[in-house]
Amino acid sequence: MGLYEDALEYHSRGRKGKIEVVASKSVATQHDLSLAYSPGVAEPCRMIAESEDQVYEYTAKGNLVAVVSNGTAVLGLGNIGPYAAKPVMEGKGVLFKKFADIDVFDIELNAVLPADVIRACEMLEPTFGGINLEDIKAPECFEIEEALKKKLKIPVFHDDQHGTAVISGAAFLNALELVGKKISEVKVVFTGGGAASIACANLYLNLGVRPENILMTDIKGVIYKGRVEEMNPYKERYAVDTKKRTLSEALEGADAFIGCSAGNIMTGEMALKMAKDPIIFAMANPDPEISPEEVLKVRSDAIVATGRSDYPNQVNNVLGFPFIFRGALDTRASAINEEMKMAAVKALASLAKQDVPESVSRAYSGAKFRFGRDYLIPKPFDRRVLLWVAPAVAQAAIDSGVARIKLDMPKYRERLEEHLGSIYTVMRGIKRRVIAGVHAGVHADSAGPTIGVDGNPIRALPKIVLPEGENLKIIKAASIMIEEGICEPILLGDDNLVRERIAEAGLTEALKGMKIIRPSSSPYRQEFANKYFERRSRKGVTPATAYQVMRQMNYFGAMMVQEGHADGVLNGMTQSYSSTLKPAIQCIGTKPGKRLAGIYMFIFKKRVLWLADTTVNIDPTAEELADIAIETARMAKQFMVQETKVAMLSFSNFGSSDHPAVLKVRKATEIIRARAPDITVDGEMQADTALVPEISQESFPFNGVAGDANVLIFPDLQSSNIAYKLLARLTSAEAIGPILIGMNKPMMVLQQNSDVNDVVNMAAITAMEIQMRKTGAMPRG
Repeated sequence: MGLYEDALEYHSRGRKGKIEVVASKSVATQHDLSLAYSPGVAEPCRMIAESEDQVYEYTAKGNLVAVVSNGTAVLGLGNIGPYAAKPVMEGKGVLFKKFADIDVFDIELNAVLPADVIRACEMLEPTFGGINLEDIKAPECFEIEEALKKKLKIPVFHDDQHGTAVISGAAFLNALELVGKKISEVKVVFTGGGAASIACANLYLNLGVRPENILMTDIKGVIYKGRVEEMNPYKERYAVDTKKRTLSEALEGADAFIGCSAGNIMTGEMALKMAKDPIIFAMANPDPEISPEEVLKVRSDAIVATGRSDYPNQVNNVLGFPFIFRGALDTRASAINEEMKMAAVKALASLAKQDVPESVSRAYSGAKFRFGRDYLIPKPFDRRVLLWVAPAVAQAAIDSGVARIKLDMPKYRERLEEHLGSIYTVMRGIKRRVIAGVHAGVHADSAGPTIGVDGNPIRALPKIVLPEGENLKIIKAASIMIEEGICEPILLGDDNLVRERIAEAGLTEALKGMKIIRPSSSPYRQEFANKYFERRSRKGVTPATAYQVMRQMNYFGAMMVQEGHADGVLNGMTQSYSSTLKPAIQCIGTKPGKRLAGIYMFIFKKRVLWLADTTVNIDPTAEELADIAIETARMAKQFMVQETKVAMLSFSNFGSSDHPAVLKVRKATEIIRARAPDITVDGEMQADTALVPEISQESFPFNGVAGDANVLIFPDLQSSNIAYKLLARLTSAEAIGPILIGMNKPMMVLQQNSDVNDVVNMAAITAMEIQMRKTGAMPRG
């Protein structure tokens, strides 16, 4: 099927359309029902009747936006009416929810007259926290928005105007920076003369473009003083004294073209008339005013943006409206004003200059992005946009006086992280606890906190060696580790190459003074070779081969930890799991009497699960399984506030089978109870019995974990490996791992092709392990 057939099938399959209403509270019992509706619902009604502001406390109003349209200017389809506009409005609701967790009701009005739209929105004010006007034709859209802003005490935002203006404004600022032009000097041509074009011009004036440097054109040509055809008061603002009458004439010597009109109205010949390094934003959809291919045929110096996802620099309104409303709703702003829009512009422009996470590249088939002519603004699937734009908008609302509540901005950013997934919350807690340990003076090679002359502990960072120090992601991650105070990273590699890549990444100052070691020329090479020979002399290693082995980053890094020159090692992003593990086992070894095992932590919205062993032991014995369970439970306990509950998994439920595979799990459970009575454990049980309380309540009331297990121990590698990969692929849970347990000293393995954030997260877990080993417990941050 083609795109259009796919779209029809997408909208019609299963439940029709794209949205549904889902209850945010449980309605599973008679008591729940009495709270959700009569008689219990009367109490919040009384509270709101006494004070209207309580509606934000007891209802969904504070997170609910109305997407309102009369269908008079839908996409490039024109006036197709409210029924035909509904798929677009539903889609808008999907984007609000997906990107900013804002709930939406789409409201399609059978109302052509502005007064009718205005009155309808007035009547809706008690229900909604904000109104997003959509696909209403100009000039009526200006009249409607202006009236509603005066009449309503909730934010009103016409996205066709301001969304395009905000996103293109951010791209415009960055394009000017790249070509080295001053905003006060550039000549800009706007085309369209409608809602988006006029809003862009208004915002660009606020950014610093001078009025005398603007020309606007529409379907009748240049908007000039004295023109009467197709004019209105909003266009009149941009009427100028000029002899130019056509778009081609307007573009002579222009620095920028901002297109919000129709496809294919600009030619390569027109582009040739523009000034050096022209900025061409051809944002008409689905066909731009001029295609990037046609521009680049004649102007290799041009910077081009469009509204399409199949070209670089997509000006997509989804980068704006969800996050602008998020900041407005969270401050209970009475309006979305110019200050808030400008804050969004500057936040987007700044974010584009940051390193782009690997997760964004994966969403775009592995494409790599870096600030430049083909990457002016962030991509829609960059989850950091929420954390940059919403706080900036919220702060602007507070500073400009339209916010009705003030926010603690650091705490607000933490709240926003929760919208992005539980992994942000979990990792923030881990990092805080690591930093708390650092400030307490905990260090792996000390007998306790080192006290300074002032009587306070001296801050001591765990030293983590990174054998893949030549890798750019590792370098970037190292800078974040230092910035966030997680650890003192040590990079291994060709020191000249590493410094060259540090400079390329613009991190010379950030990584100034960081230790970089080239193993082949290190003064410790011979010492490490001698130690390695002692360990491996009866396993085919000679002094000569030991010396050669110590050229390898993996072996050298492991020996640094073994000999006390570093506290932990983090490795494996560019090589297989076995290739990473082998040097560590040979140089560091496992804890005496302990089993090596790999754990995955799965972070769901409302629970965290630990799975073991997922990477090492193919078919462990009952004793080995017990050891894995005990080590996993104790590791998990350091990460979680709630009690650790271990479920020993099988295909049998508490004696329903006596197969040898079941007996092994049953015996392992008994061993755990004997060896570690402090651990809550039960088994053998099936996976759903471990996770669903109702099963145990009905059939196994004696179950010690009663459907509330958070540590799942699998009977063998085959089942655990299958399970964790199914969870990773079929659920929305975030996975962290593999976390290695059982090593004699801290050593963690990265997944191949990890992104920078993954590396930082694993460094925090490594630092936590270092501190745990020293103190036996983690400081609570």
